Amino acid sequence: MSNLSNVRSSERGSAGVKFAIFMVVLILAANAGYNYVPVAYQAESMRSDMATAVLQGMAMPGRINPVDNVRERVQKAAVANEIPEDAEMEVSQKGTVIQARVAYERTVSILPFGIYKYQYKFDHTATPTGFLLKQ
Repeated sequence: MSNLSNVRSSERGSAGVKFAIFMVVLILAANAGYNYVPVAYQAESMRSDMATAVLQGMAMPGRINPVDNVRERVQKAAVANEIPEDAEMEVSQKGTVIQARVAYERTVSILPFGIYKYQYKFDHTATPTGFLLKQ
């Protein structure tokens, strides 16, 4: 029996090293998620707010200029979603359709200490869909 334990020496120990490697990988993944998820969430919220602004701008009755109304709503959404100040925002009317476009880049630190930084690029054009466009 004692010879059996000497033959399998590679199966003994190293649990602490494996646990340390696992913990390092887990901490790096948690750090990446902690930094990336808010940026992605803000971008998706901006996308949703742009679609809402364009749709509500098309439905506004009266003498309100729909392009100015959509531009104001998109700018409020940009402030609420912490979009960078240098973001490119365009609101235009093409025929009966109002389009809003927002484009920006944001640097996201994926690995700690600036080892790896990801350039998150957001470029979305919102156009209204649904019953408002049916003639």
